[in-house]
Amino acid sequence: MTASRASPGSAGRRLDQWLWFARFAKSRSRAARLCVAGAVTVNGRQTRKANQIVRVGDMISVPQGPFRRTVQVVAFGARRGPAVEARLLYMEAAAPVPLTAKPAWVPLLAEEEALGGATQCDSPAAT
Repeated sequence: MTASRASPGSAGRRLDQWLWFARFAKSRSRAARLCVAGAVTVNGRQTRKANQIVRVGDMISVPQGPFRRTVQVVAFGARRGPAVEARLLYMEAAAPVPLTAKPAWVPLLAEEEALGGATQCDSPAAT
């Protein structure tokens, strides 16, 4: 789409570029890899294209560390600036959700009992 045909309200930015500007990825290539891997959703739809256009008001869900964050695009930004400037590009739409639940603690003896109680030390070859 050329600039002459684009309406002022439909202006957008590439998803990988916006993720980089908003500091959800350390580099633009990492942002692109997140998109291609299908880890990012835009407006509830999984995307596999780094060049997908995002617009103001779009909801983006992206993994960041041990959490999945859901944010709303507020602005595009002109550069990848400091964190304070990047924070102005989005608004938290929901509380961060842990990607995986912490495994329940299981005592070591429970694993051995599940295997039938025999260990390698109990085998006749070990003597």
